[in-house]
Amino acid sequence: MKKLTTLLAAAALATGVATAASAADWGKGSSVRIATEGAYAPWNYTDSSGNLVGFEVDLYNDLCARLELECTLQQQAWEGIIPALQAGKYDVIMAGMSITEKRMEVITFSRAYAATPAVFVVKADGPFADFSTDIDAVTMAETDDAEKAAIAKVKEAFAGKTIGVQIATTHENFLNEFIAGDVTVKTYDTQENLDLDLQAGRVDAALAAMSYWKPLLEKDEGKGLKIVGPGFTGGPFGNGVGAGIRKEDQALADMFSKAIGEAAADGTLSKLAIEHFGFDASAKE
Repeated sequence: MKKLTTLLAAAALATGVATAASAADWGKGSSVRIATEGAYAPWNYTDSSGNLVGFEVDLYNDLCARLELECTLQQQAWEGIIPALQAGKYDVIMAGMSITEKRMEVITFSRAYAATPAVFVVKADGPFADFSTDIDAVTMAETDDAEKAAIAKVKEAFAGKTIGVQIATTHENFLNEFIAGDVTVKTYDTQENLDLDLQAGRVDAALAAMSYWKPLLEKDEGKGLKIVGPGFTGGPFGNGVGAGIRKEDQALADMFSKAIGEAAADGTLSKLAIEHFGFDASAKE
């Protein structure tokens, strides 16, 4: 569950210098272009044959079938993904994008289709392998004394160390707002490049969504890594992950919200989440 900061500045610039697509009349049979990053397994990624696969790819197929839309899927680098939407390069973003107030200043969203906490991962044989706090979950929207103590313990434990995070994400935003100054925040263009540096010991810890880490830690590529500390939700992490859509296309956002609601009600959303993440990361409302 990711993505924020530099995207917003670029999006604001794009609305000033690029001509966004006009609002369309959306309905059955409409052509809808959907973009995904293709580098954030298991949400969205490319397989050995170069095909886009993952939770959001399967969900995209289900939602478009429900809505009877003629959908196409394309790959788009994370940085610049909102400005390209604004400029009319595609109509919908399905790329593990968290619904945040700052993003909603420039685009709209469907209802959430996934929700999962952010967690730290370290090397299982490293000095932080036994790190824990007195609580397992921190809700950043309104922290109580126990949650504030847990954040303080994170800052103390990683003081002077380097934490890796993908650039322009809600995870980077959290580190910069609550942890930076006590730690060095190192950013990466993709989560995959961060993973390599974590394995090699070039960063002391990494922060990303549980839905990303859990499947990775169950594969050979994730051997030797361990989740530590509490899970973080709310506040800078937003209100779940949804489909990003231009503000003038609210009708399209409403259509996707309806289809997501149907997929949640009939169990499809939970089934896809469990299949790809190994646990039910689907949004419940």
